[in-house]
Amino acid sequence: MMGSRGSSLSIQLHPAVLAFDVYGTLIDPFRMEDHLREVFGGRAKEATELWRSKQLEYSFRRALMKKYENFDVCTEQALRFVSRQFDVPLEEETLRNLLEQYLRLPAYADVAPALEQLEARGFKIVACSNGTEHAVRGLLERAGVLARFSGIISVDPIRTFKPDPAVYKHLATHVRAKKETVCLISSNPFDVIGAKACGLRTAWVQRDSKKMFDPWEFEPDLVVHGLEQLSSELNFKSPGIIA
Repeated sequence: MMGSRGSSLSIQLHPAVLAFDVYGTLIDPFRMEDHLREVFGGRAKEATELWRSKQLEYSFRRALMKKYENFDVCTEQALRFVSRQFDVPLEEETLRNLLEQYLRLPAYADVAPALEQLEARGFKIVACSNGTEHAVRGLLERAGVLARFSGIISVDPIRTFKPDPAVYKHLATHVRAKKETVCLISSNPFDVIGAKACGLRTAWVQRDSKKMFDPWEFEPDLVVHGLEQLSSELNFKSPGIIA
């Protein structure tokens, strides 16, 4: 519970699967600031934050409207919005280059060692992302951690986005585990809330100490400030995969 930050989840939960969100949890989307600086100058940080915000907003709206286009489309349309908002025209070649860099975003420094520790403890590790499988696989491969994952669960086959309950049901079905034995690990509060509301266990990665969790009726089971805390905080007994 939020009131017991830093404490381990109950060992009675028996997680079978650790499902990691990708963008913002494993992969750092805000590193696009390095690439936007050449175009947006001193407003690169603001442009990067708006790009990320609009990317998520567009995915939410498409899920609600049942007008699915994949996450790459949302990313491109969000970048076009930023260009208009800042009145900085982007030539098509520049736009394509920026989108290509989005497919090459780096992982956070704590990702590789944390996954190694968790794999050594016997956890089954998967990725669960709004991104396409192709994009996510490429990012994890470039980060040198793809081998740690037993599966990549993308929303693309079910044509909706987090936090639609269908995503978390799809995750549990894909890994063949009861929902209460799956722990969704994410830095995005909306993702944690969506998973928790659907019956999954959750861990919120509070990468920014200034970022607050939404005051809803759904709270994460565990709060960590970096992935390096996970191995010590996840004090569970052996998992119970459904055959």
